[in-house]
Amino acid sequence: MSERTREIRPARAEDWPSLWPIFDAIVQQGDSYAYPSDLTSEQAEALWLEPPPGATVVALADGQIVGTAKMGPNRPGRGSHIATASFMVDPAARRLGVGRTLGHHVIDWATEQGYHGIQFNAVVETNTSAVALWQDLGFEIIGTVPGAFEHATNGYVGLHVMYRSLP
Repeated sequence: MSERTREIRPARAEDWPSLWPIFDAIVQQGDSYAYPSDLTSEQAEALWLEPPPGATVVALADGQIVGTAKMGPNRPGRGSHIATASFMVDPAARRLGVGRTLGHHVIDWATEQGYHGIQFNAVVETNTSAVALWQDLGFEIIGTVPGAFEHATNGYVGLHVMYRSLP
C-alpha cells in the first residue's frame, strides 16, 4: 500500500459527491473509458455504484477519496464464476500506488468470493501504465479487438481483453 493510501473501504451513497469529479474527469479525458461524455452525475452514479453481488470501494489518502474500483461477476448465470472490475484514480493521485493498492484489493476480494479468475473486457491498448500494472499483477493479454475504442487524440485504437486465474 502506498504511503498515502491508508484505507480501502466500501463506497457509500454519500461518497458520490467526491467520486463524481474523479469519474467525470477521467471520462472527459477520453483515453480510457468508453462511457458517454455527456453522462449526468445521476447516470454515472447508477453505472459506478455496483449492486450485490458486486461491490464498489473507495481508496482514501489522508481522509480524502483518491480512487475507486467496482467489481462483480463478469457475466450473469453460467459466466458468473469469472469476476471483472473497473478502476479510477484521481488524476492528482496518479503514480502514488493507488491503482496497485486497488488492484490487490480486487484480487483478494475475488479470491475470497470464490471466483475462478478475473477478466478485464476493455483495457485501452494505449493506456500503457494500466496495461503494465495489470501485467505486473499477473494478468495476461488474451486478445485485442482492433480499433474498438475511439481515443480522444489517437483515433481508433485496440481494446485488450486481459485475464488472470485465481487459486
